[in-house]
Amino acid sequence: MSAYHGIVDLPSAQTVRLDIYIAEYLGLMRRSQIKTRRLESAVNGKKVKRSRPVRAGDELCLSWEDTPPLDIVPQHIPLNVVYEDERVIVVNKRQGLVVHPGAGNLSGTLVNALMWRLGQKPGGGCAAAGPRPFIVHRLDKDTSGLLIAAWDTDALSFLAGQFRDRTVRKVYAAIVAGCPAERIGVISANIVRDRNDRKRFTVSKDSGRSALTHYKVVKSYGGRSLLRLRPKTGRTHQLRVHLRSIGHPIVGDPVYGQAHGQQATLALHAKSLELILPGADERTRFVTKLPARFKGLLGC
Repeated sequence: MSAYHGIVDLPSAQTVRLDIYIAEYLGLMRRSQIKTRRLESAVNGKKVKRSRPVRAGDELCLSWEDTPPLDIVPQHIPLNVVYEDERVIVVNKRQGLVVHPGAGNLSGTLVNALMWRLGQKPGGGCAAAGPRPFIVHRLDKDTSGLLIAAWDTDALSFLAGQFRDRTVRKVYAAIVAGCPAERIGVISANIVRDRNDRKRFTVSKDSGRSALTHYKVVKSYGGRSLLRLRPKTGRTHQLRVHLRSIGHPIVGDPVYGQAHGQQATLALHAKSLELILPGADERTRFVTKLPARFKGLLGC
């Protein structure tokens, strides 16, 4: 069994069905999986149905059955492993690698690669009988950089709790169009799905989920700037949406970038990741170098 305990994070006037909150806001599972995984849910200490509306401040206690990913085929896909022990693995994900199998990407993903790597461990050949990879957080396909995964449910719960409580320190590097007027600033804007395109997100003053991004201009190169980004929240497409909202979209962004003059490579990289590893007492910080594509985009 897996479990989740936390407080609903929504704007004060907004309510959302519990199943939608679980799927779209927490990302614990798809709505279609809630029944098959026999989800049990309680809000403020009382058992509720998945159609029950939740609001900011509600206390959630969820538990559900794990479903071994028997349909995920192990594949020998080279990975840049930064760190690994018996509980977790940290990889420097290359740009273009999809994290989890889904519609249109049933193979060739990071999870396929992790399944193969697990099979090479002693006693790790059967995912249903032993450890298996659990994705703790995700990076978009075209975002490169550091990502941590867990080998067991206890490690997953320990790491997920840090992401939920916002104690994980993440730093991204991005190349944006132009240069922000303030070289050090904060972007605070709610993020909500775009009503005209459900695959996109946008900022909103009175709906959506709160989101906060700190940025610093590292250097400007003509019509572009290299930024250091520290997201305090982890909303879908947060950095891409926030930078577009202040008029400085990330170079190469096919969804939120400028309508013309874009390269086919997203200039966004998860540069550092700092958190407490399972079994450790102190924080560990992982750091990567900027990818080679950044130099080409900056003309240096």
